[in-house]
Amino acid sequence: MINSGQFNAYISEVSHFFPEKVITNKYFESYLDTSDEWIVERTGIKERRFLEKDQPTSYAATRAIEKLLVKRGLSPDEIDLIIIPTVSPDMVYPATACIVQNNIGAKNCWGFDLEGACSGFLFALITGAQFIHTGMHKKVIVCGAEKMSALVNMQDRNTCVLFGDGAAAVLLEPTEDKSYGIIDAILHIDGSGGKYLNQPAGGSLNPASIETVEKKMHFVHQDGRTVYKEAVKGMYESSAEIMKKNNLSPDEIAYIVPHQANLRIMTAVAERLGLPKEKLMVNIHKYGNTTSATIPSCLSEYWEEGKIKKGDYIILTSFGAGFTWGAILLRWAI
Repeated sequence: MINSGQFNAYISEVSHFFPEKVITNKYFESYLDTSDEWIVERTGIKERRFLEKDQPTSYAATRAIEKLLVKRGLSPDEIDLIIIPTVSPDMVYPATACIVQNNIGAKNCWGFDLEGACSGFLFALITGAQFIHTGMHKKVIVCGAEKMSALVNMQDRNTCVLFGDGAAAVLLEPTEDKSYGIIDAILHIDGSGGKYLNQPAGGSLNPASIETVEKKMHFVHQDGRTVYKEAVKGMYESSAEIMKKNNLSPDEIAYIVPHQANLRIMTAVAERLGLPKEKLMVNIHKYGNTTSATIPSCLSEYWEEGKIKKGDYIILTSFGAGFTWGAILLRWAI
């Protein structure tokens, strides 16, 4: 268990935002040596959404959080903390959380960005939960938001077809009933995996220069085969461990919500855990890999569609650059 304080943190509301611009596989087929059939077979992705050129990550995050506040019936001034897990901030600084705070007019909160790559939402969710557990805060927003279309080389057929833009947010609040909310977490990093998935330039190691731009070092670089293998292993092992630790059988799990990076990875993890496809949350076919937004957007869509009920045990699991990976067990409380 992760909490010895008075309160558990539970998700009291969820929301998501995806831009209107739909990019189908036919778009890439029109200028790259690829096909709709190849992309669907290898990844499970049929289309994704792209933000417009003048719409940064903060735009998507702002829309998702505004929707969240309306659904929960809250004023922006009631929010205590905003955490934005993202690999595509508007700029190095100020933090995207600051921009979003100003956009929504939340005068009484603080906030920060968190960079855990595709595991960013898991890391941010547990971070936010600690402020609830201690009693320091009562309303914490965690919003995974990305503009991945700004970070991929549109001439690289191995990466450009994978990613999309969007945002999804959850509101964390306290409950004294510790049988609900965020029950447990198992999280890991392994920096030796950094060479297999990264964005080489833009930081202090390789500051922006003519050379870094010409060498396309500001785009996503990935060793797909290694990442695939490690992702299946990491998500399976952390999910299996959290089930064993909490004495839960596959029959007792309502859903597993894996990071939406590749349908084959997700299916392999579920199968190894003994979970049927009906218990696998999936929206990758519509949105592609939106990095930190994939897991909360699944929760939001399934909740809005009435597919989640109070008392459901749900496992969230992810794997990303770093390497970063892990699993969270929660029991739905609304």
